[in-house]
Order: sequence, then C-alpha cells, then structure tokens
Amino acid sequence: MKYEKWSLGYWCLKQYVRFVDSIIHRKTILTGTKNIPANKPIVFAPNHQNALSDPMAILLHTKYQPVWLGRADIFKKGIVTFLLRFLKMMPVYRMRDGKEQLAKNDKTFADSIKVLENNFALALFPEAAHSGKRQMLAHKKAVPRIVFMAEEKAEQNLDIHIIPVGLYYSSYWKFSSTVIVNFGAPIRINNFLTEYNENPGSATLTLRDSIYNAIDELTINIKSKKHYDDFERIREIYGKHFLKAQGIKYDEVKLFKSDQQLTRKLDELELNNPAEIDTITHDTKQYEKLLKKHGLRNWLLENPGSNLFMIPLNKIVLLLGLPIFLFGFVFNAIPFFSTDILTRKNIKDRAFWSTFSIGSGILFFPLVYLLQLLAMSFLLPGVWLKILFLVCMPISLKLAFHWYILFLKTVGRTRILFMELFNNKAYRNLHQTRSKLFDKLDNLLT
Repeated sequence: MKYEKWSLGYWCLKQYVRFVDSIIHRKTILTGTKNIPANKPIVFAPNHQNALSDPMAILLHTKYQPVWLGRADIFKKGIVTFLLRFLKMMPVYRMRDGKEQLAKNDKTFADSIKVLENNFALALFPEAAHSGKRQMLAHKKAVPRIVFMAEEKAEQNLDIHIIPVGLYYSSYWKFSSTVIVNFGAPIRINNFLTEYNENPGSATLTLRDSIYNAIDELTINIKSKKHYDDFERIREIYGKHFLKAQGIKYDEVKLFKSDQQLTRKLDELELNNPAEIDTITHDTKQYEKLLKKHGLRNWLLENPGSNLFMIPLNKIVLLLGLPIFLFGFVFNAIPFFSTDILTRKNIKDRAFWSTFSIGSGILFFPLVYLLQLLAMSFLLPGVWLKILFLVCMPISLKLAFHWYILFLKTVGRTRILFMELFNNKAYRNLHQTRSKLFDKLDNLLT
C-alpha cells in the first residue's frame, strides 16, 4: 500500500464514521483551522488522552487522510494488520518490542518521508502514550527525528510544518459529550535547520520542547500529581463561576480557555502555598459530599430562582417528547446498555472506553438495527418507509438521550425546590457551604 496516495475506500469509510461520530458526540468545535497551510508537508502533533478518539478528532474534521504512526505491538498478523494499513497506520518499534525489531523502523521512516515529500499529512503523538487525564506526559523525540530525517533526505527543501493540536473532551467516555479541537500556529522546521546543521542533538531537544509548549497552550494540562483529582473537582464545580467572575459570557470555547487559566492558577497556588491548597481541596470535597447526600448537582444552585418557571416548561417538553423517547429507547436499549455494561466490566483502562463506544457505533449498532428492521419489515410497506425507519433509529438514540437528561434535570430542579420550601435549614446550609467555598476561591484565584 502506498500511504502517500489518496484512497477512495478510506474516504467512503470516513463519511460513515463521521456520521457515527456526530451521533456519539453532542458537538465538535474546531478552532484555528486557518493555521493549517495548503500545499505543504504537514505533521499533526496532538496531545494524547483518549485512545482512538484522539486521531478520530483530527482525521474526521480535516480534509486530509493523515498517516498515523502507532506502536508496533497492535500490528498483529492477519486481518488486524490489513485493517490498520488500510486506515493508513504505520508501526513504530520501541525498545520494549525487542532491540532486534528496531531496524524495522527504517521502512517506517522511509514511508513517512515519502508522505511528506508528496505534501500529504503525517500524524503522531509526541507523548507516545495516552494518559487518560487532562495531563500531558513528557514528550519523546520521535517527531523531531522524523522531520529532520525527511528534511535531510530532501536536502532541506521540504519546508515541513508541524501543526500542534490541543484536544479537549467535556467527558472522556460519556455519551453526547463536547469535543474541542484547537489547531495551533504551525512550527516551521526551516527555523530549526541552522541549529540542526551545527548540533543535531540540541536541535532535536529544542524542537521537542517547542512542540510541548505549543500544545500546552492549546489544551488543559494539570501539572499537579498530588492534587490532580482535586483540581478536576474544583474545575467542574467552580469553573463556570470563575468564568462569570471575569465578566465573560458563557460559551464552550470561552469556558475551556477560562478552565485553562483556572487550572494554571491552581498549579501555581500549590507551588507557592501548598497549605492553602490542602484547605480548599478539603472544603471542596466536603461540599461535594453535601451535594451527594441530598442527591443534587452543583449547577442546580447557580440560579435556583428559575425553577418555578423551568419545572413546568420542562414537564411540557418531556410530555411532548415522550413518544420520541419511547421509540429511541425501544430500538436502542439493547445495543446501548449491552455495550455500556460490557465496556465497564471488561475494559480496565478508562481511556479505551470511548474507543469501544466508537467501535460499537460503527459495527454493533448497525447489525442490531438491521435485525430490528427485518423483524419490523412486515409493518413497513415500501422501500422508502424501511429506509426512513432505519435512519430514524440512530437519530432517535440521540433524541432519547437528551430527553432522559432533561428528565434528570427536572427531577433535580424539583428536589431542590422542595428543599427550599420544606427543608429550609438544609437548603441554607448547602448555600452557605457553597458561598464560603466560592468566596475563598475568588479571593485566592481572581
């Protein structure tokens, strides 16, 4: 297979997977797409947190058919290797694969250089492993080595552009999450060639660090090891308030940038005042325990006065949407819940949960849909009605899920309204605990 050639089969599969991805995710937001140059050899260099979802976020939302470099141990003999090569993936051998295997990287590097020479896109993860957290791992030297080798072979005439990419997920594995893909300003290899000609080792480290710093500006990178979970908890509870305190109107991208700033301030505070961090993380945990005790979510306390208006409105929407929910539930319950149970039970690394969701969406769901179509076909006269029924099943899954989320929100709003009316002491305690925590965070961080 010639990786540097455009593939019709790949393009067709990409359109299908793009539709599946649109069902799985609520929204995908792209920023910085103008930073991707035309008619230049490109290397996409994203952070790696969420297994297969990370390359999907790039390849589904750009015009390219990027060639990915992946760890060699996933290239098993037979159909697996065939499929990976069809998906434009090339193996990279590491020391752990055996010292005698490292020579096979020569072919991978040669094929990578062909891709770049033909102005196609190459892609690999500078971390060479996924973290499953909003936390970048140390970068390896693979990206600098490959691009410098390619420039050397082409007598330094390629003008390779590395595109740093920051990936953010509102949730790594929950259905209907939001994905933000930030394409950064290109890093031109021409700017490093003088140093490379004088000292290749130094240039390799300089470029590696430049890539790390560029991606760091495009993603949320919580550096704390001790308080990672605590900082995530603070971000989820306090993040929207922190945005509002800066006088910024909410949208997903603005919240993401505000969360970047928030987590950086928390990292700085831990470095400069660890005792204060211990106090606020303890207070945050206590507030979260209080929320769980009453079966509530933090957002319900943000604007409680709206409940009297929102509860009746939500109930009307729930009543009108009930038939859609029932249709979506009946025809999606088996594949949805069986996939969810099997994934949680058998996949230990949570970073792979979304990968199995994508895989089931591509393979398992369509199979179940076809079986259900066969079972219902006697009630559906005509080809077009059968096609409509088939198309409605995945769409109804998404609508049914949103109906269910609205139902949970309505239950939560009703619960907090009853607390306010009939258990005012507990309601006041909850509000006071929240206010004290937020006031303390405001004083420290804003």
